[in-house]
Amino acid sequence: MADTDEPLVQVRGVHKLFGDFAALRGVDLDIHRGEKVALLGASGSGKSTLCRCINRLETITRGSIVIDGKELPQEGKALAQLRADVGMVFQSFNLFPHYTALQNVTLAPINVRGLAKAEAEHEARALLKRVGLVDKADSYPAELSGGQQQRVAIARSLAMHPMLMLFDEPTSALDPEMISEVLDVMTELASGGMTMLVVTHEMGFARQACDRVCYMDEGQIVEQNTPAEFFDHPQTDRAKDFLSKILAH
Repeated sequence: MADTDEPLVQVRGVHKLFGDFAALRGVDLDIHRGEKVALLGASGSGKSTLCRCINRLETITRGSIVIDGKELPQEGKALAQLRADVGMVFQSFNLFPHYTALQNVTLAPINVRGLAKAEAEHEARALLKRVGLVDKADSYPAELSGGQQQRVAIARSLAMHPMLMLFDEPTSALDPEMISEVLDVMTELASGGMTMLVVTHEMGFARQACDRVCYMDEGQIVEQNTPAEFFDHPQTDRAKDFLSKILAH
């Protein structure tokens, strides 16, 4: 276990190339335990790539990422363990269509953590209740709305007792009326002390629920501050331009 004073996540000098395209260009980022960090920026600025590099869905080209005192493993059991400890909620819900909500939530605790089926189901029902879906335990993804599917996906991540939750634009595929039900669950998680990195276009959530905003542009974090300072007094021209476009609507 790492020293609790050091950041849970330490990203240092991270570059990511896709062919000749530099998606990330020397990114440095610390995330402390219990901290909620919003990653903002225009499409293509590198937010989702950074998120995916932190649990090694994308391999980095150069630099280092340390989680809980350990360098990101390359492959094998250590990588599987890291992915178990780092929850990820995607833009698309990625539920198994032929499994019920309950089965989607219990699958990893049974197969990865080795939990007994009865215990896994008991915990899964508690988590489905937490996300407001205990009555949908036996429903299949096709029988659920997008917002409900995303809440099942959050419950599925929580079932692994992650030390860190990554959210990659978790509301961008949802209809407007479903966004708030997912954000409500995320806000409740944030207030409960979960360490979170959230790639989002939801400025209200970033302002209200997060401790820090990191603004990305062209593969770099060009500005970071408290939400109040970032939204009310952006320091860089690029952030000012971004906010003027976003907040004008």
